[in-house]
Amino acid sequence: MYPHWTRVPNSETEWFEALIALARYLRSPQGCPWDRQQTARDFGGFAAEEAQELLEAFDKQDDAEIEEEFGDTFFCLLAMVAAAEQEGRFTLQSALQRAHEKMIRRHDHVFGEQKAQTPEDAVRTWNEVKAREKKER
Repeated sequence: MYPHWTRVPNSETEWFEALIALARYLRSPQGCPWDRQQTARDFGGFAAEEAQELLEAFDKQDDAEIEEEFGDTFFCLLAMVAAAEQEGRFTLQSALQRAHEKMIRRHDHVFGEQKAQTPEDAVRTWNEVKAREKKER
């Protein structure tokens, strides 16, 4: 039996752990043949489709549908990382670390010396950092 079904999670952290465990379980030998067959790229395509549905839900201003489509999109991303881990591409931890570091760098107007006074200042600084990173690659 899937271990997270023994009790209902009661915090964001526990729900996150349950969802990533579910995504990984579905790819296991005891899981779903369809999920095991999908690649990280396949799940990336499904995530893009779900993200489009999420935007459509926002356009309809339907909060229940927005929540559902957000969950679908998020789960597709977790399924993608579960596949990527099996494919040896990257791990959830490495992706989360990279995202955290990037957001700190890109928000130089928050965490650096120069503070943004307006949304336009923030966008300008973000774009400057992004351009600098692109040149360094």
